[in-house]
Amino acid sequence: MPRGGRELFPRHRVVAYAGLPGAPALGRLGIGDLDARTAELEKLAARYTGRAADRREPLPALELIAVVAQSRPGPDGTYRVRVGSDVVAAHLAAARRRRALLLLNIQPGRASFLDEVRALERWLREPDVGLALDPEWAVRGRVRPGEAFGSTTGKDLDAVSAWLAALVAEHDLPEKLVVVHVLAPSVLRSPGALRRRPGVRWVRSADGIGTKAAKRRSWERVQADGVRDPAAREAATGAGVLRPGFKLFLVEDERGSSRIMTPPEVLALDPAPDYVCYE
Repeated sequence: MPRGGRELFPRHRVVAYAGLPGAPALGRLGIGDLDARTAELEKLAARYTGRAADRREPLPALELIAVVAQSRPGPDGTYRVRVGSDVVAAHLAAARRRRALLLLNIQPGRASFLDEVRALERWLREPDVGLALDPEWAVRGRVRPGEAFGSTTGKDLDAVSAWLAALVAEHDLPEKLVVVHVLAPSVLRSPGALRRRPGVRWVRSADGIGTKAAKRRSWERVQADGVRDPAAREAATGAGVLRPGFKLFLVEDERGSSRIMTPPEVLALDPAPDYVCYE
């Protein structure tokens, strides 16, 4: 880990900025100077230490959208484009200057998550690089990204997990974080098919948008199946393999009279998230 050790949880609570350079609408990480954003993130992460009963070391992370869904098919018909290696390298260097993680976010379009993960192997061999999967943008048939919500399955995620666990073992890497962003339960079908594997830690991030009340309702729907059950969290398979995460939207969550949730309000969720992302 960038700040010591080889395991993520329960020592750390990961706090991330998401985004893409030159695309302010896609998240805070893509706005302005990268080092200014990481300095800002460091201060924000410090507010997520938590209460005595669940005190953690905050670990900042940069969630770079490395595979971007698009409305056009592109030369290979996958409706996605991969950012250049120079962009990934710049974000990894910025993360390392702050002893932070780099997470490579995948919006796969019509490509498969596993194929896109394999294409990132060069970066995933690094000890401080993980993944974030965005199944809202995983579409099939004649659907184009953005026309309707996509989805994935626990079986698809388990294929990624198996490949990543083998990579971790082969290169003697510390634990890899994999976040799956879930706007609604229908976006992740049959999560029970995901197996627990050494070296891979999964987080299911509840990505509901809106008022504080609406976001809490979304949290309850997305995290309903087992997050409060200690036995489920230790089971070899099932929804308990997915630790809880939460996403906040710096623009959308502040529309009208709505105000974004504060760190104490986020930590008051039951259970407190292991991963908090700001877009």
